[in-house]
Amino acid sequence: MITEHTSNDPYCFVEFYAHRDAAAALAPMNGRKILGKEVKVNWATTASSQKKDTSNHFHVFVGDLSPEITTEDIKSAFAPFGKIWDAWVIKGMATGKSKGYGFVSFYNKLGAENAIVHMGGQWLGGRQIRTNWATHKPPAPKSTQENNTKQLRFEDVVNQSSPKNCIVYCGGISSGLTDQLMRQTFSPLGQIMEIRVFPEKGYSFVRFSTHESAARAIASVNGTMIEGHVVKCYWGKESPDITKNFQQVDYIFYVSLNA
Repeated sequence: MITEHTSNDPYCFVEFYAHRDAAAALAPMNGRKILGKEVKVNWATTASSQKKDTSNHFHVFVGDLSPEITTEDIKSAFAPFGKIWDAWVIKGMATGKSKGYGFVSFYNKLGAENAIVHMGGQWLGGRQIRTNWATHKPPAPKSTQENNTKQLRFEDVVNQSSPKNCIVYCGGISSGLTDQLMRQTFSPLGQIMEIRVFPEKGYSFVRFSTHESAARAIASVNGTMIEGHVVKCYWGKESPDITKNFQQVDYIFYVSLNA
């Protein structure tokens, strides 16, 4: 941790083994709140080496990739939708093998939106892929249905439930709802303690480690598109006298309609 004497503004550097791993972390972490403060994440630069600022690019998550799919494969598949800055498949550091997902970074929002809409469910290699926004706060969708979804602010959401409440309700996913899908959607927003999914009913509950992380998740994910469905996120309320952990006791949940 480094503090500049002129501004008392602390900052730090995180070094990755691979440039593409760093690029994958940049979008979800930029704007995220840590210890109650919103952080800004960008490329570290030196006088002799200036990295390209990608904070204004539009990053698309690509999931369920076949093991044989390469960076060039996804770059070629997504190229028809707009100018691409870069694309990369995430690989395990120890194995060097694909972890089954990757990212595509577009220069403009329209290209990214079209890629998400048209590539979701398409076959790439031997599997149907999933697409979604990779940013911590997806750009506002364009369709009429999505424009009618209330955009929530963290500052409002965080005060709508007890500070001890760390549970998020996520509903509206009538097909394709899995534990993995919820983990991929919510994990960039905070530490997840447990996920419970109810595919036949189209909703799930996600318990975070902190109230603030849960509030950030509600504000960030509510109104976004998952598996082709516009989702709604609210506070899930616990029974008042919980003394044991989430895995040991039953919870009573309700959907707060004024969230």
